[in-house]
Formats: sequence, structure tokens, C-alpha cells
Amino acid sequence: MAISVQNKKLIFGLKVRRLRQQLGLSFADLSEVTGISVSYLNEIEKGKKFPKERKIKALANALNVSDKGLLSTKLSKNLQPIGDLLESNFLDELPLDLFGIEAGKVVELMASAPVRVGVFISTLLEIARKYALEQENFYFAALRSYQELHHNYFEDLEQAVTDFTKSHLPPFGGDFSLNHLYHILVNEYQYTIDETELEKYPSLKSFRSIYLPEERRLLINDDLTDMQRAFLLAKEIGFNYLNIKERVYTSSFVRVETFEQVLNNFKASYFSGALLIPKEKLRGDIEGFFNQKKWKPQVFLDIMNKYNASPEMFLHRLTNLIPHHFELDELFFLRFNNKPGEKRYELTKELHLSRQHQPYGNATDEHYCRRWITLWLLDDLHQLQQTGQYKSPIADAQRSRYVGTDDEYVCFTIARPAHPTPDTNVSVTIGLRVNEQLRKTMAFIDDVPVREVSQTCQRCVLKDCAERAAPPNVLQQQETKNQIAKDLKAIAKK
Repeated sequence: MAISVQNKKLIFGLKVRRLRQQLGLSFADLSEVTGISVSYLNEIEKGKKFPKERKIKALANALNVSDKGLLSTKLSKNLQPIGDLLESNFLDELPLDLFGIEAGKVVELMASAPVRVGVFISTLLEIARKYALEQENFYFAALRSYQELHHNYFEDLEQAVTDFTKSHLPPFGGDFSLNHLYHILVNEYQYTIDETELEKYPSLKSFRSIYLPEERRLLINDDLTDMQRAFLLAKEIGFNYLNIKERVYTSSFVRVETFEQVLNNFKASYFSGALLIPKEKLRGDIEGFFNQKKWKPQVFLDIMNKYNASPEMFLHRLTNLIPHHFELDELFFLRFNNKPGEKRYELTKELHLSRQHQPYGNATDEHYCRRWITLWLLDDLHQLQQTGQYKSPIADAQRSRYVGTDDEYVCFTIARPAHPTPDTNVSVTIGLRVNEQLRKTMAFIDDVPVREVSQTCQRCVLKDCAERAAPPNVLQQQETKNQIAKDLKAIAKK
């Protein structure tokens, strides 16, 4: 792999810094010998500047190395792990700028303790190999951190939607209809929309859409609902209106090449959700919902249906607006998949704002607590399907008190069959931490049924749990370790 220009600068600066320090030279000393200003030397060592040939010769002479040796990307044994990292161009793939971090600062930190950092990097790589983590796992984790850092609300994207709406007002007012979205893509962005091609390829049955950029042709799965079509069309409009070039061309990620693809896909999705569920309208609906004296599931579903939104799209939009407009920033979002009739529940998406909330992702060999609404509502959905009573998405709420902690959340869950994925049910949940602000905002909070829950069966302290799916072996192991530590401490005092 060819090393990037920026990483060549970083390696060069790293070598200059190490050689200067080995010779006991200050910046002022090296400046006097080479004729290079202190400020420019500082920029060189930070990897921000790369000197011209004359200055390279001056530096090499002052540092007692050859020009070739100074320009080589090979580093000393202690620094080689850092050199390997830079030569891999891995730092180029990290979204450091999103978090206000300079690559040079990272390298400077690594250079201050190269052996320890080398071991740390090796450990991370070993963990990644052990758990079969791929680069895309890191990208999606970085995206979640980016969302959490901004409380999942992005004013620039909200403003872009506002500007677009003003310039593309739907005919006769109202919200953006499916036909109007088709019209914009075809007439303004010169798209050709094909809803028959994908059905020729059975292996692509689970894809909602594929975009062919050379032909500006959008292939849409003919089995989608109108709300799914609307979201896809609005997302394509987002890619174009936001002038996004680096993107994936399939509705589901097949392969992730850069973090920019992940970030840009999120931006287009955010644009779509904000366009189809306008901020001010939903804000008013949420306020009215919170002012109810009683918890009524159908009222919650009626708000979702008002926008012709899918459960996931609706709850995601709530995670945008509730923290920003109602000062309720301690919340989480979860999505679970389940094969009807099976007692296996797969956590497929999560988001935590303000801090890590319970529940959160666990080892795959543990059983999630069956007392969670997000799981038992999936079981209720399956029963309705078996008896032929299922007609539309179902919703319910629960105040979940987590055993052994002070955490309590009001959780709203919607469950429905996945589409177009066959033989899968999905539930989505938004959980709001019970605190003084929530009690002031949510009038019906005391009308929501309360239940004690845990994270997983393997970690649960509840003795008589009818829903327990596995013994509390992780808890027992921890208790054994705690007892050993207690006994060792007692012995040491004698």
C-alpha cells in the first residue's frame, strides 16, 4: 500500500523530533544550526510542514544522519509500531476531524511512550481479530459516537430540509406525497426509476433499492410499502440536494470502503426523515402526546400513521427532537430482530445519548432479559400472527426499573413484521430516563405499568423469575471473584 503524503510528513516529523531529543538539542539550538525558524521546525515535527531539499540537507547535517536516512520511512525499533500504523494509512480512515483531533497530536502522543502505545495497538488488533471485527464495525461505532456527541440533532441538516421545502413546496400545500417525490427525482435530478429489474435477481430480494450512477437509474424493490418507497426517494433527493458524492449505491451496506460513506448515508437518511416528518409539526404532536393524562397506545400509533412513517423512522425522528426541544437527553434507541416462534432475539441497532444506558449490546451468547417490553412485545406480535389477528403494527409502554441500579426508563415499543425480509419480526424501542424533567414533561408517567428488569439472564439477581432463560452464571462468577478479593484483603490485615 502506498503511504499517503500526510503520513510521510508525520513520519518525517517524528524522526526529526526523536533525533533532536537524542542529541539533547532544543528548538532554539536546532534553529541556530540549520537557519530554520523555531516556528517552522515546530510545524515540521507536528507533521504539518515538509521542508524543501535545501532545508532537508541542513537538518540531516545537524542531526548527524544522511539525507536518505532522514527521508526513509523506516523508524527505530521503538517507533516501528507507530511507523507500521502510519504506513498502513489506518489513521487516514479515522474520522478524527469530526471529534476535533489532529492526526499529528495522535502521533505525538504515541511517540511520547512508543513501547506502551505499540503494545496497546497490538492489543487492539488482537481483540479485533479475536472477535472478527472488521473495519466497518469501527466506522459504525464512530458514527454512533458522532450522533451521541451531537445529541443526534443536526441543525445544518434541519436547515437544509427547511430550505428545500421552501423551494419545492408540494402542490396544494401539505406534506411531500409519494408522487411529488417521484416528480422531483425524475424531472429535477433526471432519474430513471425502475421497479421491475430487481425481481429478476433472487439473491437481491432483500435489497430495497440499488442506484446505478452512470445511468442515473434507481432500481426499487417492487415489494416495498408506500412509506418505504417514500423514504428511499426522499433519501435519494437528500444525496443530490446535499451534493453528496461519496456514497454507497445499495440500500443495505454490502461493503464499506470509507467512513465518509457511512457518514454520508446517515446524512441522507436524516434528511429523508426530516423531510417526511417536519420538525415543527411533530414537535406539536409530541407536546400534545406528553400532555395526556393516560397512556394510550393508539394515540402513539396515530401520530406515527399521520406521517405515513415506519416505526423505525418515527422513533428515530423522536430521538432527533425530544432531546433538543424537550430537554430530555438521557435516552436510548434499540432495534431487535426475531424469528417468529424462536426465543432468540438479535440486537441489530442501538443509540445512547448522554451516557451508556441499560440495556446495551452484550455478548452474543447471553440471553436478554425477557421482561423487557422490546422482547415480550415481539412474543405478543407472534401470538397475533398465529391466531390470524395481526392487522398493523402494535405498540405498548413500560416503566423499566433495572435491578441493582437507580436507573428507571419509560420505554415505548412498536413491533411489526420486517419487510421485505421474510420470516422476521422487528421491534423498535425508545427509552427515556425517569428524572425530574421527564416527570414535569410527561403527564401520564404514573399511568405506565412498572416492571423490574435486568440486562441479561446470566447477570440477573432476581431469584424467582418466571421468564428466566438461563442461570445467572456470570453473576455467580463475579460474586465468587468478589468473595476472593474480600478474603484476600482480610488475610492481608492479619
